[in-house]
Amino acid sequence: METRRLIIRRWTLVDAEALFKYASDPDVGPAAGWPRHTSVEESRKVIEEVFSNQYTWAMELKATGEAIGCIGFYPHGLSNIEIGENDCEIGYWLGKPYWNQGLMTEALREMIDYCFNVKGYETLWSDFFVDNPASGRVMEKCGFRDTGKINWCSNLYRGDERPVKIMRLDYSID
Repeated sequence: METRRLIIRRWTLVDAEALFKYASDPDVGPAAGWPRHTSVEESRKVIEEVFSNQYTWAMELKATGEAIGCIGFYPHGLSNIEIGENDCEIGYWLGKPYWNQGLMTEALREMIDYCFNVKGYETLWSDFFVDNPASGRVMEKCGFRDTGKINWCSNLYRGDERPVKIMRLDYSID
């Protein structure tokens, strides 16, 4: 997948150093629900064991060729929240030097298009920790609406301590 500034592609082991560079920042991982990375080897292991699937992509900045973040979806059965069989949950994170530049919104719009028009999902879900409202604003810019539901995601880092707001986007033909 490609946007104006990004290539959205599969992760490779060559990305381990870039992943560590951004995932070791204590402001990045915990905001997304995972502990910061402590070594390049840990980042390599995450690529091999967590990111090597059909649901998870690196966000490569075209200008540098570097992986600067991650976006993906979780189908029914893999989601952190209760979703329908024809639905998926979208999740993402972005390296801190690239916050507030519209890159995450750009990537999320591309993933929405992919999930609806290529994968055929009916409803997309996402959630964000209430102490990370910037993530919720990205969702809102892309058409997600607050469901009014709050959830606790015990499988996420500090997920028992921090509630998430659940957002929803339904497929529409416009």
